[in-house]
Amino acid sequence: MNPRLSTLHPYPFEKLRRLLAQAGTPPADLSPINLSIGEPKHAAPPLVVQAMQDAAATGLSAYPPTKGDPVLRAAIAGWIARRYGVPQPDADTQVLPVLGSREALFAFAQTIIEPGAGALAVCPNPFYQIYEGAALLAGAQPYFINAQAELNFGYDWAAVPPDVWRRTQLLFVCSPGNPAGNVMSLDDWKTVFALSDEYGFVIASDECYSEIYFDEADKPLGGLQAAHMLGRTDYRRLVCFSSLSKRSNVPGLRSGFVAGDAAIMEKFLLYRTYHGSAMSPVVTQASIAAWNDEAHVAENRRLYREKFAAVVPILAPALGADWPDASFYLWVRTPCEDTRFVRDLYGATGVTALPGSFLARDAQGVNPGADRIRIALVAPLQHCIEAAERIAGFAGRYAAR
Repeated sequence: MNPRLSTLHPYPFEKLRRLLAQAGTPPADLSPINLSIGEPKHAAPPLVVQAMQDAAATGLSAYPPTKGDPVLRAAIAGWIARRYGVPQPDADTQVLPVLGSREALFAFAQTIIEPGAGALAVCPNPFYQIYEGAALLAGAQPYFINAQAELNFGYDWAAVPPDVWRRTQLLFVCSPGNPAGNVMSLDDWKTVFALSDEYGFVIASDECYSEIYFDEADKPLGGLQAAHMLGRTDYRRLVCFSSLSKRSNVPGLRSGFVAGDAAIMEKFLLYRTYHGSAMSPVVTQASIAAWNDEAHVAENRRLYREKFAAVVPILAPALGADWPDASFYLWVRTPCEDTRFVRDLYGATGVTALPGSFLARDAQGVNPGADRIRIALVAPLQHCIEAAERIAGFAGRYAAR
């Protein structure tokens, strides 16, 4: 058995399941509302469903290419150019379709990391747990850089010791961030590019929330866009990850892309040839339809804006809730230990949130997720409003104890 498996931590939702088992049974007259997991609940776009149905008759009769269908690669390259205002990437050398960003992030670490004593992968903290697991199973130790509320949940890159950077092979960044929804600025990108140039590590930019934002005139900055703005037109040592799950409400489709440095992409394709992650032609046709349409994405954002506009005023007085830069999460403080708050909230109201400490690790003497909860506004509008009212009422009672 691979001994590295023993280094993996329980997944946050397994820890949540154990926590809620201690809560007792919620009141029978309150329907449960789960806002703990970032699983989109809006309807899948009809054009995506139709494309999948149309492809089903013939799309299951041949092995798909590992590199992906050329038409899909071209559709993705075209979307990148339109979305970020950059020259269209080379669809043959700079773009690869993948089975969702989760699969790709994990596989990418196996490609990049040279295992050995001292190998490091720098991860944001809190973080998407795949970063940690991918690093550990690739033979590197994660080094966590803590998000700081006073920096809009960004990072003090200068606080990372030079010895850490010298041992770093891979840097994970997530923008818009999970869980705080913060967006990296051009200055942030300039800093991490300079560090990458100095120390030689690769940057993996997780951008799966890039299309959930609130101002149509102020889109989140992407990694490829930042690189181009800073004159890094070869995207050296940068690879970006995106997905249709959040953008198009199709988490079950398992479809996304990886794009960036052609030399790295060549090695990643080699790994994937053995890894066995070719995209079905059925999923391919659905993906082409999704990447070529923006109307359903704009409607998706409208629905999220509507939910934030309704929920934030309810939760602001009780928990200090405010709009994030992007994404569909609220990242709010609790009046007590986050695990106790989530456990008692569920027992009293039937509402499930996720303890912030489950999304982070103790690093530099603190857990930056402690005494916070993540609330995913993925349920229908009325369910989100009802949940917010229950949370606010519960928080008020808790504070009065």
